[in-house]
Amino acid sequence: MFTSVRRRAWFVMLPVGLVLAIASGGRALADSKVGALVSGSKAAGIQPPQCVEPTPYMRRHHMELILHQRDMTVHEGIRGNKHSLAGCIDCHVARGDDGKAVPVNAEGQFCDSCHDYVGVSLPCFQCHATVPTPASAHK
Repeated sequence: MFTSVRRRAWFVMLPVGLVLAIASGGRALADSKVGALVSGSKAAGIQPPQCVEPTPYMRRHHMELILHQRDMTVHEGIRGNKHSLAGCIDCHVARGDDGKAVPVNAEGQFCDSCHDYVGVSLPCFQCHATVPTPASAHK
């Protein structure tokens, strides 16, 4: 009898423990400093550091914001919103020693550092520019 109660407890506690571990891991990433800023970017030069939204919020919700902006641009023709991918790239791209922009998806750069940390691919840049273009730069 005691053994069956213990087994049932494991069947309940194991899934609960897994859910808590996964949830706390996501929270830890949202609060971590991984890829927060890349030296040589506009974002690194802003004091105090600030984004269009608080950093923990951006870490958790940036993809939803980018997808929403994509829908607004494609379906309604609205461009230049503060959550545009071009705006992110313009602010977070680093400059190399030669003064040229380093692609945001290059190893160790802004997008790559977080996405590599969590093991997520970056398909955005199969189509989108990885460095600012004159048309995408904020005015």
